[in-house]
Amino acid sequence: MNKNLKLLLAYDGSTSAETALDDLLRAGLPAETDAIVISVADIFVPPTAAAKGSDAAAAMPGHASSAVQQRLEQVSHALEEARGWAANASTRLHTQFPSWTVGTEVCGHSPAWAIVEKADEWKPDLIVLGSHNRSALGQLFLGSVSQTVLTEAHGSVRIARSRRGQDLPSGQILIGVDGSPNAALAVDAVARRIWPPDTNAHLVAVLDQAVSTALDWTEDGFEDERIWIENILATATAKLQASGLRVSTIVKNGAPKEVLIEEAERLKSDCIFLGARGLRRLERILLGGVSTAVAARAQCSVEIVRHRETTAQEN
Repeated sequence: MNKNLKLLLAYDGSTSAETALDDLLRAGLPAETDAIVISVADIFVPPTAAAKGSDAAAAMPGHASSAVQQRLEQVSHALEEARGWAANASTRLHTQFPSWTVGTEVCGHSPAWAIVEKADEWKPDLIVLGSHNRSALGQLFLGSVSQTVLTEAHGSVRIARSRRGQDLPSGQILIGVDGSPNAALAVDAVARRIWPPDTNAHLVAVLDQAVSTALDWTEDGFEDERIWIENILATATAKLQASGLRVSTIVKNGAPKEVLIEEAERLKSDCIFLGARGLRRLERILLGGVSTAVAARAQCSVEIVRHRETTAQEN
């Protein structure tokens, strides 16, 4: 049985990708981790180029047009650059985490779908990538790759950003709680990590008064919801404290995506942990509809937690 955490890191040599590497040091990841660095050349790879790699251009028959020859040279260059990205990231990971097992994978493909397809094949516990990615031509895609991976991948995804609380000696983690199974998964994910001493975990529950108005709740009904969520917060607090974290709880009224982002900025959070879906049927305390919005707009890292299906070999 393989109990090591499985991590898939997308790396393209950009500043955003470097941020993702730095962010791993603040993610509480265990020493027993199997990591794969995937570097994707954002370019179509013809079958000849895929088979021959960097020698593709030389392998073309003499009657090949100059345009085809030039294209194959571009492919070879892009793949070689991607190999360099992967090698650099692998070296960094070995330095930062000497006990990790690190492998690399390089391909020519659409970056987002290459990451999603690799995740479907390997089933990592966590996918990590920067909030911005670039193509082989150096163009910036403002969240296009990370947004696709976030919404299409079947496992947990961490969108990495630079730490805002550089002046804070201790780590700051914010966890959105709404009583849903997915929010419970986010609490469990934090509790399983290995955090430095004096790391602070802030449990935040947002009571959406707009929903209560739409459902014509009475004041007593809304108070029942507050008591209910406070009981859930007490359970989560005990679990996180057992992991050595210092825990505080925050219950606020308002729009969840706004409150979560505001609280993360106020606390100078390193990362926001959220479940992928909230209480969709009851819609009492909303997180599911805002998780991607928070991931897109937050100024810190955001980890969206999903349950990872296990294979027969892992059971």
